[in-house]
Amino acid sequence: MSAEFRLVMIGAMYENGGNTTHRFLDGHPELFVYPFESQVGTTLVRDPLRSMFPVKYRWPVFALAATPAEDYRAIIDEECKVRARTPQVSKFRHFPFEFSDDERGRCYEAHVARTGRSRGANMAAFFRATFEAWKDHRRSGREAVYVGYSPIITVDADKILTDLPGAHVLHVVRNPWSAYADTKKRPVPLSLASYMLGWTITQQHALLYRELFPGRVHIVRAEDVMADPLGTLGALCQTLGLERAESLRSPSWNGSRLDEVYPWGTIRTPTPEANRATAALLSPAEQGEVRSRAGHYLAAFDYQRFVM
Repeated sequence: MSAEFRLVMIGAMYENGGNTTHRFLDGHPELFVYPFESQVGTTLVRDPLRSMFPVKYRWPVFALAATPAEDYRAIIDEECKVRARTPQVSKFRHFPFEFSDDERGRCYEAHVARTGRSRGANMAAFFRATFEAWKDHRRSGREAVYVGYSPIITVDADKILTDLPGAHVLHVVRNPWSAYADTKKRPVPLSLASYMLGWTITQQHALLYRELFPGRVHIVRAEDVMADPLGTLGALCQTLGLERAESLRSPSWNGSRLDEVYPWGTIRTPTPEANRATAALLSPAEQGEVRSRAGHYLAAFDYQRFVM
């Protein structure tokens, strides 16, 4: 049942350390950690934020008259489906992944047949079916909580937490100078103004929903995860009733340690030194404009002196 389903959904603005945090949680013996970005949105997401953020990153909307099979096909989940169906063009093609998207669909339909069809039940079925279809997933046998990550999905935290009473949302924030500097490395980057609008919108939603859902929305700084992943994420795990596992010390894929968090995200080396060096790539004019556009959120997350 969706009421019993335990999920930690990670959200973060682009280049804010969501993928990095996701990979640090990988390998924890009590967590089912989704292999890639869990892009659970559908094309039926239509609200004012649709013009700002891609619908694949949003909490889904399902057609009222759809069947479970149609619901499953509506979930975009681009990274996983590309790796499963056309691995030769996937950026993750070099990582072993024994997984059938068709089998996951069958598992999904079987779950929904038992639980009934609702957004919460659909999402619980989606995550459960993923790990049933993932044949070479390394397990401890003690997994109890599922972990997903989708950029900017924090803006839908109210929907996630209402649909799934056993869920929590973990929001990751990174200083906007390093974040924007990494965004500039993309082939077609957002402008500074557009990027900072998205950055401030996601932080506003995180702070709002932490107040509205006390104890269920958690915020960590990427800087703290980089400096002390065991301490930062271990404290979160203990809050959730999970152990402070040694695996939290290093990012990994399916339990295998990663030397760099790539190709999951643009943060290749998650260290404080690399983070500060990235911020320094911006010109003085860019640094000043980022500061102006970030506004009071710099104080909210103690970033006033990150770039002087």
